[in-house]
Amino acid sequence: MFTYADLAKLQAQSLKMQGHIRHQTYSPEMEKTLRRFSSWEVAELIFKTNPSTLRGRLAADPSLPEGQVEEEGRQRWYSLEEINELRRKLKIKNRSLMPPRPAGKRAVRAAIANFKGGAGKSTVALHFAHAAALDGYRVLAVDFDPQATLSHSMGLSDVSEEVTVWGIMARDLIRETERMNAVQGGAESGATLPQRKLPASVTGMGLSELRATDFIKPTSWPTIDLVPSCANAAFVEFASAQYRHLNPEWSFFAAVSRYLDTIPPDAYDLIIFDCPPAIGYQSMNAVFAADVLYIPSGPGYWEYDSTTSFIGQLSEALEDLGRFRGRLPTGTDPVKAFADIKFLLTRFEPNNDLHRAMQSAFHQVFKPHVAEHPIEMTRAVEQSGRFLSSIYEMDYRQMTRETWRRARASFDRAYDEFRTTLVDAWDKLEDE
Repeated sequence: MFTYADLAKLQAQSLKMQGHIRHQTYSPEMEKTLRRFSSWEVAELIFKTNPSTLRGRLAADPSLPEGQVEEEGRQRWYSLEEINELRRKLKIKNRSLMPPRPAGKRAVRAAIANFKGGAGKSTVALHFAHAAALDGYRVLAVDFDPQATLSHSMGLSDVSEEVTVWGIMARDLIRETERMNAVQGGAESGATLPQRKLPASVTGMGLSELRATDFIKPTSWPTIDLVPSCANAAFVEFASAQYRHLNPEWSFFAAVSRYLDTIPPDAYDLIIFDCPPAIGYQSMNAVFAADVLYIPSGPGYWEYDSTTSFIGQLSEALEDLGRFRGRLPTGTDPVKAFADIKFLLTRFEPNNDLHRAMQSAFHQVFKPHVAEHPIEMTRAVEQSGRFLSSIYEMDYRQMTRETWRRARASFDRAYDEFRTTLVDAWDKLEDE
């Protein structure tokens, strides 16, 4: 017979292996570091210009970053900070190298969601965040998944549950309860209404005093920050049910949205949510806060079936939020509307007849909502997953350049379409 104690022993053994994997994968200091990028990558893949053109501009202006030349090599290698300095200072053929960013708008938010496990949510969120950073955007990623795959891939492993989405929700419960009590206490009728009371087990955790920035952690990418997750955050579903009982008027689904509204609108350009494989309190917070809903799906029938169930259940869940109308702060509408919804096929094999047939089925049913460019399954993508890295973090010299380029091209095409979707969504946001 096996009990919780046996499970705890198994976890302890696994944590030792996690440490070994990190030691093999990260720097000797057990920290994930971001590699440099070759002048060829900077020119052709990031700035999308001829390498000789970039070399000429760099030679003509000695004030520009020079990068580093490795021993026994001729290629120059640039940090992301240096790449962004080049982006700000250079124009090529009168073309700005800065990415599109509407003035007067807050960061646009995208939720990567599907309750089918293995659909590629964390892989998509990681690659889109890294692609956006290379594109010149400042990115905040929010890990809603207690499996914490995105957090681990970003190099964060020792995370306290207080600074996860659970902490944000518990903090919001305290503050919203205080707001409701203040509103009732100041009722025009002068009548004294019953005050909602929260137990010391909630109010005594010190979460109410945390600042918005306390939940945000830096990553190895200088322009990507993360609200992390951890295994202990799994109890958020149980805790949230208890919190709703303590204050049934609490609009639990808007907690993260309210939190993000307190972040300065110009602090980030993109906010990307990695959702758990379930419809629950965390995933509902993600989709309610999102401007765009991206739904990854594998190319098989069971994935199609699961995705169909997901959007049906999500529709019902969002409809149920209408009962909170009138209980939300002024300006908050419980009827959720997305600027766009996209379905993205993942692990796609172009030469697989079944995959092509399912791609056709997705297009026939969901029509303009299907991303044109699926993410292909390649050996380089599989290898990146084993090393908790994106294809953008992997040095192309670790494999044949063509293998690496094929994998990167697949994500580049998917990201370009993602960016177009977000830029269109930006136009629909109200000015700050």
